Amino acid sequence: MTTPRPIVRPSRALACALAAGTLLATAACSDGETGAPSGSRTASTVAERGVAAQTASPTSTSTGPELTERGARQALITSEDLEDNWTQVDNPREWRDSLLVGDVDVAAFLNGKSDASECQRLVDALYDETLLGTPSGASALNGFQDGESRLLYQVAAYDKADLDDSMQWLKSLPDTCDQFTLTGGDSGDRTVQVIGLKLPDTGDARQGLTVTVKGNSNGDPATLTLDVAAVRLGTDAITVTNGGLDGASHDSTSAAVGNGTERLKEVRAGRTPQPTPSGVS
Repeated sequence: MTTPRPIVRPSRALACALAAGTLLATAACSDGETGAPSGSRTASTVAERGVAAQTASPTSTSTGPELTERGARQALITSEDLEDNWTQVDNPREWRDSLLVGDVDVAAFLNGKSDASECQRLVDALYDETLLGTPSGASALNGFQDGESRLLYQVAAYDKADLDDSMQWLKSLPDTCDQFTLTGGDSGDRTVQVIGLKLPDTGDARQGLTVTVKGNSNGDPATLTLDVAAVRLGTDAITVTNGGLDGASHDSTSAAVGNGTERLKEVRAGRTPQPTPSGVS
C-alpha cells in the first residue's frame, strides 16, 4: 500500500501574517490574482495618516458659535471703553450720506473718484459698514463723537474666505495706495495718503491704517485724518474708523480695538461682557 503524500497547502496565510510586521511587505497579501493588494492599501492609509498628523497646522482660534444679532450688540463698545470725552450718537448709519463736522461736509469731501479700484474701495468704505465687505450674518453698529472727531464701530460675521481676502486687501493698501488723487465732486482734487498703523496685538489677525485726505471745502483748506482698524476673530470681526479735522486719536483707536476684541471674545465664549468701569479703558 502506497503511503499517501502529505497535502502541501500554500503558506499564503503564514506569509501574510509575517508580512504584516513589515510595512513594505504588506503588498504580498493580495485580494486575488488580479485584484489590488489589500495590505498595500492599508499600509498606504496608515502612512498617509501618519504624515498628516505630523504636518497638519493647528488652528489658532476655533470658528466658535454663530454670532447672533443679540451677541453682536453685546459685543459693541460703549463710551466707557474709549479714551477722552466720547459720547454715543443715535444715527451713525447716516454718516456716509451726511456728516457735517464744523463747516466741512465730510460726506461730500470724501465723494470722489480714484483711477485705482483698490483705492476707490477704501474711500467708498470710510464711515460705511462695508470696510470688510458685506457681512454674511449678524451685524451691529454704533458711533461716537468728541468735538470735531467721529468714531464708527462695527461688529459683524463674515464668510471666512471673503474676510481673509478683505484683511489681505487692507494689508496691501500702504503699498498700493500710499498716495493717490480723488477727483470730481464739489471739493475738486484731493490728495489721499495711506500709511500703516500699529494696533494692539490681539485677535487672530489685525490691520491698521491712517488715511489723510487733503483738499478744499467751501473754498478753504481742509485736512481729514482717519484711523482705520480691523481685527478678525474666527469668522467675526470688529472695524473702527476714527478721526476728523483735528487729526485722529491713536489712543482712542487702540482702546476701541483692545476693549472691543475682549468684548467679542466674551460673546464668542457664550458669556455676556461686563460693563467697563467709568474712567477705565
